[in-house]
Amino acid sequence: MKTWITTLAVTAGLAVAPSASAQPKELNFGFISTESSANLKTAWQPLLDDMNKATGLQIKAFFAPDYAGIIEGIRFNKVHVAWMGNKSAMEAVDRAGAEVFAKIVGKDGTEGYYSLLIVHRDSPLKSLDDVLQGRSNLTLGYGDPNSTSGTAVPGLYAFGQNKVDPVKDFKRTVRANHETNLLAVVNRQVDVATNNTENIQRFAKTHPEQSSQYREIWRSPLIASDPIVWRHDLDESVKTKVRDFMLGYGKTEREQAILQNIGYSGFRASGNTQLVPIRQIELARERTKVENDTTLGDTERTKKLADIDARLADLSRQLASAK
Repeated sequence: MKTWITTLAVTAGLAVAPSASAQPKELNFGFISTESSANLKTAWQPLLDDMNKATGLQIKAFFAPDYAGIIEGIRFNKVHVAWMGNKSAMEAVDRAGAEVFAKIVGKDGTEGYYSLLIVHRDSPLKSLDDVLQGRSNLTLGYGDPNSTSGTAVPGLYAFGQNKVDPVKDFKRTVRANHETNLLAVVNRQVDVATNNTENIQRFAKTHPEQSSQYREIWRSPLIASDPIVWRHDLDESVKTKVRDFMLGYGKTEREQAILQNIGYSGFRASGNTQLVPIRQIELARERTKVENDTTLGDTERTKKLADIDARLADLSRQLASAK
């Protein structure tokens, strides 16, 4: 897998993403690396087996060591359908020709989740203020660069709005997936780490003996639930089969048991508009950087800020029209 990713990175600047085949008989379903591939495969394989039977397509799980590997997999037609976070889905839409068609519904029927900051249960850190004040002496477990709840959301709401750079202002910052960050907190390898409410639920199932060893000290505003994307040029008949299966799944007791094991109760239709709040977060972060960039002259700064504000206004209009 790593060899394939390395080769892909070298050739990315020279290659052009191929068009999807007319009607693929084999569909690769990509999974972002929120935890170990073994755990993800165990949880999702029963659903993929059902998808195979219902659609007549051979469904194969596709894992990569990081979020970028799934994005590039979509770009180069190695991944056809994928479960992603909103931030990584935004990158896949913009860079890899992906399209949101569905979203996750939580166990309790909610269509959202929260980014968290967590610490060991015995940590003296009690709040976000404690973390911000002591950051120069703390090690931060941060998420994948393309993670919504591990990077984008805490990057703005926990750190950016408090004028703190999570990469530069801590004693040390290490990046890892949600499961690894949780284990690092439990094992006292980092002082504080980003995570999310969905992964906390998964951790209680996969690591029950360690699930009481951490404590939440900060929670973000609600984040839209994870999207399911496909390549926009996937054959329409294949899209219909995949959409019908995903949106109809979970009606029987057996299917609900499979979904509950993953941490969900079903899927609902969605679209690229779901990604607008993440685009707003990214633009807000970009605006702060421009405001604080001392290398810019007044004219250039004003021009850049006006451009960002225009894009933010356009996104607000998109959200309003979608309601």
